[in-house]
Amino acid sequence: MLSRRKIIGSSVMAASVLPSLGWGKGLDWQPRGSTGKLERLPLLDLESRDDFNMSYRVFVNGELRKAALDRAIKILQANKLNINAAVDLKQAVALFENDPVLAMNMHGYVRGQQVMWRQLRDAVYAHGDALMSEMEAADKTGPGALELDRRIILPDYTKHEIHNQPGGYVGDEFAGHIYYYGSNNFWMGHNTQDEMHAKLVTETPIPADGKVKRILDAGCGDGRLTMALQNRFPDAEVWGIDAGGPMVRFSHMRANDVGNKANYAQRLAEQTGFPDDHFDIVTSFLLFHEVSGAANKQIIAETARILRPGGVFAPGDIRNSQGVMTGYRQFFNWWNTRWNYEVWMLDHIGTDYQKVFMANGLTWETNEKTRIGASANVMGVKKA
Repeated sequence: MLSRRKIIGSSVMAASVLPSLGWGKGLDWQPRGSTGKLERLPLLDLESRDDFNMSYRVFVNGELRKAALDRAIKILQANKLNINAAVDLKQAVALFENDPVLAMNMHGYVRGQQVMWRQLRDAVYAHGDALMSEMEAADKTGPGALELDRRIILPDYTKHEIHNQPGGYVGDEFAGHIYYYGSNNFWMGHNTQDEMHAKLVTETPIPADGKVKRILDAGCGDGRLTMALQNRFPDAEVWGIDAGGPMVRFSHMRANDVGNKANYAQRLAEQTGFPDDHFDIVTSFLLFHEVSGAANKQIIAETARILRPGGVFAPGDIRNSQGVMTGYRQFFNWWNTRWNYEVWMLDHIGTDYQKVFMANGLTWETNEKTRIGASANVMGVKKA
């Protein structure tokens, strides 16, 4: 395989070699082109395997999960328990853990995800020279800004491999690439054009006075929500921050590819470094169930600090009610924590977010435009 040094070591070599490898404008590496906003995977074989894996996920999340739920209902009924009533976590685990049907659903979900990560990571590293050169070139260009903090002290919670992603969000230089294509699989083909994020920003509430000059996307991941916010508010200064340097590098590169002027920075959501009363809107997508319970409280306190009076906080995964924790729901959350490495899920479910909001001078309200499902519709306004 050609090394980066051999590929870009001289202008003559670059001029002769790069076009044949699929380099487009600048250092935009697209060996198989794009389908709309989606840059296709570099090999047809890989794309075919990824499509199969996605179809398998549809089966696991559909028919197999339905069978698991039906089996859980029968187990509850056999134990003379109300299928709609709350069940203690330990009791739910004891009832369901060793059942073969529920285990098949659990095993299928986790193993399918692990196969997906391995395929994507192997492919990324097989083309690592080209991808790294593309990312390094984008680091220095706009229209948006990129800030990397080589001295950042990462909290321990950031180092977990959420969803079993190898290296997590901070431990692999291609974490952004791997997460982006993996999340396309996770959404089972329904977000390849960023359509979920485009819809999500239409549901993002704005301050009562209508003034939106600065927006923060906390825990921006692969940057799709940040870009969508910039598209909805083209005159606003929009920032996406994430603890993972590889995540914001990828996000910045992808935004540059389409001329989106959103800014990205490697910063902690609980210690952003922005001034007091700075933002009109602070939002997030899937942040709070992927950080520790202690960090959740710190992030909300920091959000209250950097919001201006009257500013709006619109988190994407905080619910105004967890509803009844039935036996199956308890078991689902347990195995998701234990086997899918959603290590902070139980912390998240157990947090009294209304209390935390109000303790930090934020109202606790229902966003009339529901975000990500019928119950994830909380918003807060900073009191004057």
